[in-house]
Amino acid sequence: MVKGKGIMLQGTASDVGKTILCTALCRILKQDGYRVAPFKAQNMTLNSYVTVNGHEMGTAQVLQAQAAGVLPRVEMNPILLKPKADMEAQVVVLGKPLKDMTAKGYRREYLPKARQVVRECLVKLQEEYEVLVAEGAGSAAEVNLRDGDIVNMAVAELADLPVVLVADIDRGGVFASIVGTLELLPPEERERVVGLIINKFRGDPDLFRSGIDFLEERTGRPVLGVIPYLEHGIAEEDSASISRRRCQTGALELAVLQLPRIANFGDVHPLAHLPGMTLRYVRRGETIGRPAAVIVPDTTDPLGDLAYLQENGYQAELVRLAGDGVPILGIGAGCYLLGKRITGKDGSERQGLNLLDCHASLTGKPLAGRVSGRVTGARGDWWQDLAGTEIQGYFLRPGQLQLGAGTTVWLELEDGPVLFGSPGEKVLGTELHELFQNTGVLLAWVNGMRRDQGLNPLTAGELPYHNQEQSFDRLAAEVRKHLNLKLLYQLMGLSPGDA
Repeated sequence: MVKGKGIMLQGTASDVGKTILCTALCRILKQDGYRVAPFKAQNMTLNSYVTVNGHEMGTAQVLQAQAAGVLPRVEMNPILLKPKADMEAQVVVLGKPLKDMTAKGYRREYLPKARQVVRECLVKLQEEYEVLVAEGAGSAAEVNLRDGDIVNMAVAELADLPVVLVADIDRGGVFASIVGTLELLPPEERERVVGLIINKFRGDPDLFRSGIDFLEERTGRPVLGVIPYLEHGIAEEDSASISRRRCQTGALELAVLQLPRIANFGDVHPLAHLPGMTLRYVRRGETIGRPAAVIVPDTTDPLGDLAYLQENGYQAELVRLAGDGVPILGIGAGCYLLGKRITGKDGSERQGLNLLDCHASLTGKPLAGRVSGRVTGARGDWWQDLAGTEIQGYFLRPGQLQLGAGTTVWLELEDGPVLFGSPGEKVLGTELHELFQNTGVLLAWVNGMRRDQGLNPLTAGELPYHNQEQSFDRLAAEVRKHLNLKLLYQLMGLSPGDA
């Protein structure tokens, strides 16, 4: 057993808000003087990030590390599962792709080794950091998966951490979910649960007082906080967050195609809260309509999602919109779909949407890395002012992209093109993730649209949530108001005065 101070948040279900609460705790502990590290043993997500060492990990623990003021490292998320089909996922271990496996194959072939990887990472983190903030996955009471658990109570036991159970009151059934979860836990696991958090509360908390009394009497655990539904401005990794995303209504509508294997949809997060902008995810069966712009996001299955667009009528819509001069941007493997053709791993070819003069091949080895440098080439009305500015981001290339003679490079660094597209400057592609985290690029693209619509350009000062540090501080301040930190610190064996 590893021995160290910290806390683990587990949920009554998926998408109860564990990730954001762990992010808040990481910032709070940092503010209170602790050197803190986040941890999630195994993360199943389509959103990933590339570290400075070129290693891949889940974005949730990256955000938590950034909130803690420490460098993201793969030990914080040693195992990453990236779904590629209904029954198959790419397994990434310590930042490097291992192989594609089915769920049964993973449990049979790799799970015993995974436990040792998790143990070694916990040892390393708890030796180097004062406090660990660990996050569970799904429900704490997944009885059918308990024998293969490496992410919930197994982690709490390995790291000797107390557990706080988080429940989402916004979805309803909060009393049954808490009581039922505790009842399903074996006695030794139930003993690890030291408190409860009610998350995403709307309304008057005084009217919930009797509910708190019931839970504390029924479970014998204190309710450590009733956290309101927070508009925090921090990107979430769970694809369930797409369906409940609330965006303001504005003069400009941005349509994002919700591909079946959408990945790294955090790329569009900086656009979600812009003044005058409405962000709409286009789901299966819905039409794109006539938005101000369209984004084709990244995907873990370029050929499958290309077929989805072609077979559901979206190709015709995109061709029509491009002909009308509506800006279309493909990000990551999303730009592969806009090209002339895609070559699969088996050498077979499928015709693309033919909106960009490029050819993608998935036959080579996937590549990942970070990009940072000054713009050496900036062309066109929208981009010329970016010459000499600094651009940062990362790439996760599932294949190789070859640009044709009919492609214009609008933005480039010494290392190569960042933004390329049609000569008319409206259909664009980029392999760079976090492109819109660069304020200059964000403003250039949005203000190009705004000028076309006869609207005044935005300034950097009008971008809400674009300063991530301020977003972390706002989140921490809100959670502090509603969380019994004194009791939580006591349960963790800490006090603010220890730092």
